[in-house]
Order: sequence, then structure tokens, then C-alpha cells
Amino acid sequence: MAKLTKKQKLAAEKIEAGKLYTIEEAAALVKEITTTKFDASVDIDVRLGVDPRKANQMVRGVVALPNGTGKVVRVLALCTPDQEAAAKEAGADYVGLDEYIEKIKGGWTDIDVIITQPQIMGKIGALGRVLGPRGLMPNPKSGTVTMDVATSRLTSSVLYIPPSVK
Repeated sequence: MAKLTKKQKLAAEKIEAGKLYTIEEAAALVKEITTTKFDASVDIDVRLGVDPRKANQMVRGVVALPNGTGKVVRVLALCTPDQEAAAKEAGADYVGLDEYIEKIKGGWTDIDVIITQPQIMGKIGALGRVLGPRGLMPNPKSGTVTMDVATSRLTSSVLYIPPSVK
């Protein structure tokens, strides 16, 4: 068995074996025992008691974090001219339509999320080869295709979609 370092021993002393911690206690404990100098991530396993082999019990979805991910996100809103002012006011960094479509066809992908309207998806479909591999293609399931671009929850906070869900 490998030898524990001093920091690992100190961390192990603070954790009681077999005790169930609440989320608040666990979060405080993780912050207390961390030894890294960067923002680390935490994995949470949840036992849901479902059988994934049964189609009606499959668990999939997208979660919008209440305060976003903490990452600065560049949002492009591809919308009709009547929605442009509202999208800009809601926090989108880039707002427009045809000029940004041409820019993306030229290879520009300096954005993190694209929000659009259903009637514009026909124009964006041609960009699938550019946007698809980068995970930027708008999708109704993830909330990036909406009738009202300004009230989309993505203009102010962005979700993280793990690769297994995409």
C-alpha cells in the first residue's frame, strides 16, 4: 500500500468514516481539506434506484446552474431584427444574423454558446459541419433554440453539458 503524505493524513483525520454528510457539510469539508491552489471540481454520485435497461426509467437531462458556472461566457444571439435590442439588453455579447452566419462560414468560432430562434434554424443548418464538432450547434433540448431569445436562461448563465449527454 502507498504511503500517505502529511496533507493526506491531516485530511483523513477530518473525515469520519461511515458518516453521512449533508451537502452543505460536505461542501464546507471539501473547501477545508483541499490542498490545491486552483479551483478543483467535485464529483457527486447519486443512487437513484432506477433500472437503466428499461426505456421508461432512463435518466437524462440538462441542468441550469442557478448562478451559472462562474466562467466568463461569450454568447451569440442569432435572431430577427425585432429581437436584437432585447437580446443585447439581456446580456448577449454578439447579436445579429446574416453577418455572423457569414463570419462563422469563414471559420470564426470565438463564442461559447449560440442562442437562436426556430425559424432561423434553416439558415444555421448549413453551419452544422463547423458548429457540430465544437458543440456549438443550437439545440431545443438544451434551451438554445427558443422563440424569445431575450428571456432564454442562457443569455445570463451557461450550462455545462457533459459529453455523455450530448
